[in-house]
Amino acid sequence: MSEVSGGEPGEVLIVTGMSGAGRSTAANALEDLDWYVVDNLPPQMLRPLLDLTELAAGALPRVAVVVDVRGRDLFRELPEVVRALRARGQLRVVFLDAADDVLVRRFEAVRRPHPLQGEGTILDGILLERERLAGVRESADVIIDTSGYNIHQLATEIVELYSTDGAARHTITVMSFGFKYGLPPDADMVIDMRFLPNPFWNESLRALNGKDSEVREFVLAQEGASEFIDTYAQALRPVLEGFQRENKRHSVLAVGCTGGKHRSVVTAGEIAERLASVPGVAVRVKHRDLGRE
Repeated sequence: MSEVSGGEPGEVLIVTGMSGAGRSTAANALEDLDWYVVDNLPPQMLRPLLDLTELAAGALPRVAVVVDVRGRDLFRELPEVVRALRARGQLRVVFLDAADDVLVRRFEAVRRPHPLQGEGTILDGILLERERLAGVRESADVIIDTSGYNIHQLATEIVELYSTDGAARHTITVMSFGFKYGLPPDADMVIDMRFLPNPFWNESLRALNGKDSEVREFVLAQEGASEFIDTYAQALRPVLEGFQRENKRHSVLAVGCTGGKHRSVVTAGEIAERLASVPGVAVRVKHRDLGRE
């Protein structure tokens, strides 16, 4: 029986802080960055988790753990556990905070009690939580005050702090389709290429599709085709940059023609090629209706 070989411990990030300061938003942003996220883990389970990242031998390179006062009395051991684990691996702590009056308004807006308020008020719960978290906050690697943030701004802050160098902050899928089969329901933007002559009516091109060089040359030779593609791709650059600032992680650009075989396929490929140079953007190409009869 072979032994399980271990490796280097993966990177572990503890997400903690005040209730209502944005822990769930931060966790969601990390998950979008392909971190493995564990929510509401008792501090005592951090040691086995770090052991698991070593045994996983690279399968869990980045793990984010949300630890907070929902762990009740177990949470009190967090500072001690963190001190013991820092020497073992790449463990960091991000602490989310906000002003008391902001936290009160947030709890009132969602009409939920503070987890520590008991028979008291929301503010009573906040003050007790702040007292219990004082030591954790003091030893945190990063403290983020979310008082002036909305959820999109906080997510953007997390992405800027914890995305890997060169990682895409937005993915756009450029999808060709045929109007006769209906609009893609998930399209954010739609292009109609039916202003160009249809290669379907050319006997030598009818059986081919937009991936074939003959069709591509025919489409791009049409008046206005290249100009439109160049201009549209250039106009999308500030849109994609804005999506990154607003932490919109995905978008779909639907490029349509009548049957989704010729003009839309060529155009989708050409636009995708031009967008590949936009910093922070990953481009995918999908041809929805290419295989239809």
